[in-house]
Amino acid sequence: MSIIEKGKEFVSTIPYKKIGMKDLMSFEKTPRNMLIAVATIAFLVMFVIGVSIYLVHGHHAYNVTREHPWGLLIAVYIFFVVSSTGLCIVGSLGDVFKFKDYELISKRAIFGSIVTILAGFVVIAFEIGHPVTMLIYNIVSPGLTSAIWWMGTLYGIYLTFMIIEFIFLLKHDMKMARIFGLTGLLVGLAAHSNLGSVFGFLNARPISNGVFYPTYFILTAFITGVFIAFIIMGLRYRLEFPEKVKTMLTGLAKIQALLISILIFFVTWKMLTDIYGGMPNRAEVAVHILGSWTFWAEVILAMAIPLLVILKDMGKSPVLLFWVSLSGMVGIMFMRYNLVHDTQLKPLQMMKKSEYQLAPEWIHYAPSATEVMISLGGLGICMALYWAGTKMFNLDEEEAH
Repeated sequence: MSIIEKGKEFVSTIPYKKIGMKDLMSFEKTPRNMLIAVATIAFLVMFVIGVSIYLVHGHHAYNVTREHPWGLLIAVYIFFVVSSTGLCIVGSLGDVFKFKDYELISKRAIFGSIVTILAGFVVIAFEIGHPVTMLIYNIVSPGLTSAIWWMGTLYGIYLTFMIIEFIFLLKHDMKMARIFGLTGLLVGLAAHSNLGSVFGFLNARPISNGVFYPTYFILTAFITGVFIAFIIMGLRYRLEFPEKVKTMLTGLAKIQALLISILIFFVTWKMLTDIYGGMPNRAEVAVHILGSWTFWAEVILAMAIPLLVILKDMGKSPVLLFWVSLSGMVGIMFMRYNLVHDTQLKPLQMMKKSEYQLAPEWIHYAPSATEVMISLGGLGICMALYWAGTKMFNLDEEEAH
């Protein structure tokens, strides 16, 4: 039997619900479900419009420039892959590290990690310009000294392991799921840390250069994964949590409080070390960031509010934490946007000399409507894929586990 035939035989044993289009289109017509359905459809329509404009006008449809080459789509790509890594970590708590309380979210988290990274790949495809060519040359002409090459390669391997792990979870083969889950987790952490190095290796951008981002990315990934865990469990149980789920979410909330506390120290010391000594192109950028409302939106929504709410009763209010997690994800999006934009705030010295008659002090950028529509379309794709997965697969913990 050939490898392909063995693969087909293996896949044929995967349990899934046999559903038709009628089943796929059906849902309970509650106000909440209707709102989610309308939002998903609206995002998908925006995606189609945005992609159509891009296909006609190319990168001229974006507000990126030679001076500010990374725009909103890069930030949204980072948002999705960070979410994927975070969900992988959360899912691994149960099926890899065998914390019993967290086994009930393992399948949902791992499936969510697959869905979010696929959404990220879709969004970045319209930033790259020639994604097919990129895939070809990624293989035939590997850039082993390029952090971006390693990022794409490692995330591709990571996605493969996540899919295989999810298949074994559906088949109740916990031994193999644990093997691929641990391997996928390690590759995912390597890929995510490497993504941080894409910024850390930028010698020409002192504000991001250094060892901070490779570790910061992993920390914020875990925080993002916990936020999404509250959201998906809240939607699953319509905010009426069984006692077992409340126990798990309370434990996650306590972990989240610790992670956010560490993040606050990380960000505080990052700012202090940036400003101390007045290093050119670093201190002035850090001061400029502190005066930005988007930075404080990140701090308030993703750090201050969630930490205060958790500490109020040590995470025993899962309904409140569901809403806090929604606001937290908005803060995480600001975090990703700030990361990309702040890196490019200061014009490079060579550009000051060659590109301008009068060099600007700061580079200004605002996303175009096309960038916004494609970005929201990525969210719509993510939501649609996850919803379809809940119809096709049993993502709840089963007694057979």
